[in-house]
Amino acid sequence: MKITNKFNIPQTFMNVLARPSYSKGKAHLSATQLLDSPKIVALRRKFDDEIEQDASDMVFSLFGSALHNILEHGKDHNHLVEERLHTELDGWHISGAIDLQIKNPDGFSIRDYKTTSAWAVMKQKYEWELQLNIYAWLVERVKKVKVTDLGIVSVIRDWSRRDAGIKEGYPESPIKELSVPLWDYEAREAYISKRIAMHSACDFELETSGVLPDCTPEDMWEKPAVWAIKKTGNIRAKSLYSSKEHAEEALKELSKEYEIEYRPGERTRCMSYCPVSNWCQQWRDYQEVK
Repeated sequence: MKITNKFNIPQTFMNVLARPSYSKGKAHLSATQLLDSPKIVALRRKFDDEIEQDASDMVFSLFGSALHNILEHGKDHNHLVEERLHTELDGWHISGAIDLQIKNPDGFSIRDYKTTSAWAVMKQKYEWELQLNIYAWLVERVKKVKVTDLGIVSVIRDWSRRDAGIKEGYPESPIKELSVPLWDYEAREAYISKRIAMHSACDFELETSGVLPDCTPEDMWEKPAVWAIKKTGNIRAKSLYSSKEHAEEALKELSKEYEIEYRPGERTRCMSYCPVSNWCQQWRDYQEVK
């Protein structure tokens, strides 16, 4: 991957970004790749030498790495930090680096550090649950010890003291620990086996010049089209509806000061964050239709 510097970020940042510390070792897939769109993972591998990413888009990941390095100095006597585990399933080598394992008398607690937004904490992303259950599977499969609980330790980069005092459900501090549901072992392994099969099928299509499987709406961070009711001249919507008919029914109950505005959907990741959108036929087809 080539790192560009469109906004003249200082060279010290560029030097750090050019020396990545992350490595999945000899694994076919890391835990985070296993969760990702098989098409994106496959195309990233194929076009790695041609992909460009600007340094400005990598700053927050740099902060996340810095946070991990700092918190390593806070480990206790029963803590294991940044341990990477490896195993095989269905002929695929899978690995995962676990931020923190806490050894307790009855088993291990797993914690993952996230530098994230207040919105993500309030919604508690489902992908966090998936990621941590893969880690739990790795620990129990490789180390033969029980995992008792899972959690996210979130550091909220956009936390606001004012919003904490007035918004319902807003994190009360810039550091918040979130509990994550722990699946049973069989459910974890079945999910991982399913994801391996999806990546395997995608790789076969890529190697045989076939048609790659489409990304899902979740993969693309897709926002569906909506019909908004708002005061005439305002930007902020009073309410949103998934169909024009429902919006028109709701409008009948309001004064003539309100109107309906159609807001088209968008694929946020494809538009701004996908590193392989230039090579993606699905994204090209979507743009042509729009």
